[in-house]
Amino acid sequence: MKTWKWIVLAVALIAVVAAGALGGKWFNDNKRPNFNRNVELFVTPDMTVDDILSQIPDSVLSRRRSLDRTLRKYLDDSSVRPGHYVVEKNKPSVYAARMIKKGWQTPVNLVLSGTMRLKGPLARKIANQMMIDSATVRKALDDKELLARYGATPQDVFSLFIPDTYEVYWTDSIGTVLAKQKAANDAFWTKTNLKKAEELGLTPKEVSVVASIVKGESNYEPEYPSIAGVYLNRLDKGMKLQADPTVAYCFDFSLDRILLKHLEVNSPYNTYKYPGLPPGPICVPDKASLEAVLNPDKHGYLFFCASPEMDGTHRFATTLAEHNRNAREFQRALDARRRR
Repeated sequence: MKTWKWIVLAVALIAVVAAGALGGKWFNDNKRPNFNRNVELFVTPDMTVDDILSQIPDSVLSRRRSLDRTLRKYLDDSSVRPGHYVVEKNKPSVYAARMIKKGWQTPVNLVLSGTMRLKGPLARKIANQMMIDSATVRKALDDKELLARYGATPQDVFSLFIPDTYEVYWTDSIGTVLAKQKAANDAFWTKTNLKKAEELGLTPKEVSVVASIVKGESNYEPEYPSIAGVYLNRLDKGMKLQADPTVAYCFDFSLDRILLKHLEVNSPYNTYKYPGLPPGPICVPDKASLEAVLNPDKHGYLFFCASPEMDGTHRFATTLAEHNRNAREFQRALDARRRR
């Protein structure tokens, strides 16, 4: 065979091998599954491709080089889209690159639950579950113009929130969070609930205020309707509510115990000093406390205090004399516990 024919054959073989190698790489990167389990990624605006790769351990990959090669091919530091992404098991490398380049985010659950009685901790609770920073959220909770769009004010903003689990995108704004609260609030205030509030002589926001006091008094939900009934009875009779949680609110809930001197604090939230309801809710009421106010126990109780059994329940009374006896029993039980 002539020399030139050998050269042509060699070149052809090299081309075939090269094409095979390139085809193999393309198949590995674009078609062949590379993730052996789901991978969760949180991408912030300042992240580079290297930062993203560092979040993905070798243990979840079949071929590290395929992922490195693909992400660097499809992404540069300026094309990275912030967000929360979940790359599912058995996806090829290219899928991860496309998700981040196109911003195909996976929603997260924003859980609003537990005790939420100050704006600072509420802001941190939201920020800890989203990309937004807590300072921005905290500022929004005092932004009159922003809150007005959702029917709230800085004074009654707690009444806007309905504790629940909400599906959001990690990069959503506080406006989106507030819009979801407004939608949940509107859904709670059905015609039936609005009618119940009207029959009590209360507006929805006033129901929220009473519910926040009920929530502040106890974590024992079965007693919520009884506690709500006490405060509604006192309102009907024109009595001061004399609710300890409202005094605690005046001191940002920093008191270990409320003493007589604390009852003199000059604040419209001090229900020992001023009659009627405080100007706004003292915490975020949950659905159970709202329902308790709308469906209170019908009784003649005007007082209650913690039970000497120290089990989170209360003893209720119709007269001050009976209430004082209950209070003395609780104090004796408390003193005995301290001595022990």
